[in-house]
Amino acid sequence: MTTAATTPQVMPAAPPKDGLPSLIAYLTRVLKTPTIGAFWEELAAQAREENWSHEEYLAALLQRQVADRESKGTVMRIRTAHFPQVKTLEDFNLDHLPSLRRDVLAHLATATFVAKAENVILLGPPGIGKTHLAIGLGVRACQSGYSVLFDTASNWITRLSAAHHSGQLETELKKIRRYKLIIVDEVGYIPFDQDAANLRSSSWWRPAMSRARSWSPRTCPSAGGGRPSPTTSSLRR
Repeated sequence: MTTAATTPQVMPAAPPKDGLPSLIAYLTRVLKTPTIGAFWEELAAQAREENWSHEEYLAALLQRQVADRESKGTVMRIRTAHFPQVKTLEDFNLDHLPSLRRDVLAHLATATFVAKAENVILLGPPGIGKTHLAIGLGVRACQSGYSVLFDTASNWITRLSAAHHSGQLETELKKIRRYKLIIVDEVGYIPFDQDAANLRSSSWWRPAMSRARSWSPRTCPSAGGGRPSPTTSSLRR
């Protein structure tokens, strides 16, 4: 017995009464590609002037759509990271901290430490810009497509302690683990009362912070006398 399979041919849709632009507007709404709907005519004119091939025109349209979607995704990731204010690495005055290793900072700016699940500890006295650098690295991670969550160590303890006492700790930990980069600022300012000391030494503080990839302690050496992990990058010469 012999069977033959045929591939249905896709015929161009008939343009509506008000023309092709209306059809394209409809199709881009269905496909949820608003950037293509907004720029196809402009790029079509450019394609005709510069004698692009059909493939080049399609690639240019898709690139514009992807770039716009990635840009909006970055804005959303920065917004949900809860930075106290948005600061970038480009805004950091490198002359203000001559001991800063530019090569290490440039490497961290690639955000590869997030993919490798490596920790970064920023050490130094108050006022040298550790929080700025931590936020800047977080923003760069957002731009690289990673989800980020920022808070001070004190607020982390408050958040996790409240979840622990209400019996919602596991639920809270699941929320935290969704993020690829956790930034813990002001580690040196953790209040050393009995509850905080018990929390930091407890069996659930470590798993809660196991995804923390960037620490920004305010004191030197590392807060609480802890030693940096082997994967820690030192920014100082």
